[in-house]
Amino acid sequence: KVKEQLIEKVVLASRANLRGIKKRDFSQTTASYRPVSYSRIEVQPSTKRKKIVCIGTSTGGPRALQQVLTHLPKQIAAPIVIVQHMPKGFTKSLAQRLDSLCEISVKEVEHQEELKQGTAYIALGGAHFTVVPSSRSLVAHLDYSPPRNGHRPSVDVLFESVSGLRDYEKIAVIMTGMGSDGTAGLKLLKQQGHTKAIAESEETAVVFGMPKSAIATNLVDVVVPLERIAETIMKYAGGQGV
Repeated sequence: KVKEQLIEKVVLASRANLRGIKKRDFSQTTASYRPVSYSRIEVQPSTKRKKIVCIGTSTGGPRALQQVLTHLPKQIAAPIVIVQHMPKGFTKSLAQRLDSLCEISVKEVEHQEELKQGTAYIALGGAHFTVVPSSRSLVAHLDYSPPRNGHRPSVDVLFESVSGLRDYEKIAVIMTGMGSDGTAGLKLLKQQGHTKAIAESEETAVVFGMPKSAIATNLVDVVVPLERIAETIMKYAGGQGV
């Protein structure tokens, strides 16, 4: 059942951009981590709309997420919702590891959980993650409907749910990964308006499938290397907490 997928992954692995991987990415510890200074970053003035950051990634994603999330300050004025293509049982340990390294809180999302600013929520492996508005805030929903283009969780499903948030400005980020998951969701986000889109550049992406597909839509606002994604998020999201 998985023969064709395995062959595709091995072929892609042979073409992976290993030059963009730093040797110390996953040897980092809380003792050696130093958060980036945001004093030099030009932050856009705040608006009346609240903000939400949504991130989609796949192959090479855990390393990319570590690079981005460890450089976000705890006062970021937005919740961060994430789909990382990963089987059930692995997303919780990924979230726990990232939480130990980050200023922000990082956790595996729970069904009907209220989403808070300064917290990153990683989709549960094997379940779709959607965001719905409640009377006071945003709430996470998990469901086990069929995979979208072979993926559950799916970036498209998450992005499409975020596109329906009327009173929010959205920052959408598509990073390393094979395939095109996230492209359809990005189109809907842009169609609904109030969305800034960021894509990881080819020079740092381990697999340039998902970012390339997103960039091809001509809807991406900025293409940056991995090490500049956090500061670009902050440029759009601002740093003032509640």
